[in-house]
Amino acid sequence: MDIKAYMQSVGIGARDASRALARASSAVKNNALMAIANQLDVNRNAVLTANQVDMENGRNNGLNEALLDRLALDDGRINGMIEGLHQVSELPDPVGELTDLGTRPSGIKLAKMRVPLGVIGIIYESRPNVTIDAASLCLKSGNATVLRGGSESIESNQAIANCIKLGLADAGLPESAVQVISTTDRAAVGELITMAEYVDVIVPRGGKGLIERISADARVPVIKHLDGNCHVYIDDNADIDKAVAIAVNAKTHRYGVCNAMESLLVAESMAEKVLPLIVDIYAAKQVDMRGCARSCEILPSISVASESDWSEEYLAPIVAIKVVAGIDAAIEHINTYSSQHTESIVTEDHERGQRFIAEVDSSSVMINASTRFADGFEYGLGAEIGISTDKIHARGPVGLEGLTSQKWVVFGDGQIRQ
Repeated sequence: MDIKAYMQSVGIGARDASRALARASSAVKNNALMAIANQLDVNRNAVLTANQVDMENGRNNGLNEALLDRLALDDGRINGMIEGLHQVSELPDPVGELTDLGTRPSGIKLAKMRVPLGVIGIIYESRPNVTIDAASLCLKSGNATVLRGGSESIESNQAIANCIKLGLADAGLPESAVQVISTTDRAAVGELITMAEYVDVIVPRGGKGLIERISADARVPVIKHLDGNCHVYIDDNADIDKAVAIAVNAKTHRYGVCNAMESLLVAESMAEKVLPLIVDIYAAKQVDMRGCARSCEILPSISVASESDWSEEYLAPIVAIKVVAGIDAAIEHINTYSSQHTESIVTEDHERGQRFIAEVDSSSVMINASTRFADGFEYGLGAEIGISTDKIHARGPVGLEGLTSQKWVVFGDGQIRQ
């Protein structure tokens, strides 16, 4: 395959489709989402069969359990993908929304109008459900998209791509509105991230190495999602039952996800009360625990944490535990080591909760809730394109609004500038 020629054809198709999508009504876009959901349901056996091929190849190629978990599909996950399509179809369409309408002394009226970004390139690893999440959000927000999944999920992604293609045809939209790259050749990524004439923004989803490479090499703006070193801080004034439930859920609900807690911070006055309760549950779930000197005094069975543990995104049943003097030390630790993804405080003290959400510099900050809620589906976005740790142009779970921009529109009645 001539990769450059292939990617040029993909880019041309995407740019043409973006113009068709920009003028598509909400009804047409919603019809396409429903048609894709129907095709995914009708063809679920083909998708599951393709996924089994990927899973077998992944095991043979030595993929770890976290990556295999991300790769795996079953009826429940397919149902979740279908539900996500339904939810996105029910969301308000942001395209065309006018805000800040006003009249100037000259008599002109002006406003900001929300518009699609155009063509969005998405590069991701392992998770085939991202193919549906990305396609649905891009379609609803009026964007064409070019999807390049990891080589480990090629069979699953192509099966899902066929469902998308059939759904688009059913709705009368161009098939090039959503294109899934059919080659595993890495040169395709190099082409995609430098095709500024066809691609308006790149969204990389994957490991830190992938995102750093894309950010360094891209000639197209990038919405970055770096690693998820998430924290839970148990405050002096925490409710112990809430603290145990949140610390256990944030770490053990799922390990191979970016919003799983990786570091647990506990106020000194609470450490001896709450840590043994949490650690007993972690031990039963075979979580590897690594602690500071004070944690190891309280819990002799855990191992000593190294400096690198405080910065680590494990994506595995491993947790770093640190006893801190109080909220000041907790905030300082988080702002030093966090990847600015998601942090939570467990406290019954309203003022401390407000301090935490004001002073912790992360894309999602929570009071008395598990970090696992940092998710587009849970935030009511229907699905997410990723969780941005950037500050511009979108931050946190990126849904429909994050995939649009605004332009100024002016309404006149013959005015000329004097």
